[in-house]
Amino acid sequence: MKVIRTIAALFLLMASFAWGQADGYRLIMQDGSYQMITKYEIHGDRVRYFSAERHDWEEVPESMVDWVATEKWKRANYGSPDSSDQTTVTNPNDPGQVEAAKLDAEERAARAAELARMPVIQPGLRLPDESGVWVQDTFNGQPELVHIMQTNGDLNRAYEHSVLPYEVGSKRGARELIQADGYSAAVELHVNQPVFYVSLSMPKGAPEPEQLSTPLTVDTHGASSVPDDKHAFSSPDSRYVIVALHVGRNIRTATAETVDGIVRGAPDPDVTETTKQIMPGGRWMKVTPKGNLMIGQYALVEILSPRDVNLDAWAFGVNPQADENKGSVGPVEN
Repeated sequence: MKVIRTIAALFLLMASFAWGQADGYRLIMQDGSYQMITKYEIHGDRVRYFSAERHDWEEVPESMVDWVATEKWKRANYGSPDSSDQTTVTNPNDPGQVEAAKLDAEERAARAAELARMPVIQPGLRLPDESGVWVQDTFNGQPELVHIMQTNGDLNRAYEHSVLPYEVGSKRGARELIQADGYSAAVELHVNQPVFYVSLSMPKGAPEPEQLSTPLTVDTHGASSVPDDKHAFSSPDSRYVIVALHVGRNIRTATAETVDGIVRGAPDPDVTETTKQIMPGGRWMKVTPKGNLMIGQYALVEILSPRDVNLDAWAFGVNPQADENKGSVGPVEN
């Protein structure tokens, strides 16, 4: 390897441009074929390379070389030519170096975007590149992330964030506005102050949800008709509260009086206020209850505006004795 580096240095001193590997690497052509080489030089519009198979110098027109494919293969099999994470272009006339630096910049940008979409909330525990609402729980002393579904949850399945708007005061005699089937939620948390994470935008590569051809109307017990909700993921302007649900005969509910009181600011022992924080990258909102939650059944409720509440809430329970939640995500060791 020392000999090869010495030869490469001599070529640079002779104003030739070379890069080598002891085992050889591929110089890939535009037609998909390749030559196994140990080093190459560029002389005008010609590329002169040393064949690793025939142990002799050969040359081809520079336009025949697929530099992008060559650099991708070299980086996939050998890594970056230097030990740093960033390739430095020491010779702007060398297309290999230029392409390597370009790929480095693209990879760093992609990594930065991924980290912004998936921030670390505990050592080894990242938020997923998905939409919806996730909550941090602790089971047997280990932090976990659990995905919470909405009580209705079928109006915008593409983003798992449906909007069932209700205007305060328009209950029209209905008593129970938020309803969830069953005596307990599918997600039972083991801590009394869980932390929620609400996605604020679509995940990378997610397709735009189809726009409804006609307005969708459902029986909402006082809620307004649901318009086309093409962008029904949470807004950073939304705020959230936690509402204690009353458990009845195989149903959990919150009354219109409680829901109206959320917006009107009326004190209610069934309502726990939260704080919100937009996380770095703007992809997630962190929602934390201001007080501890007793054992029981609850719903995370979105306040859309000073007069509107989203009745399609996220139901959960608090039960330290519950089994581990299915599909929970734990820390990943580095």
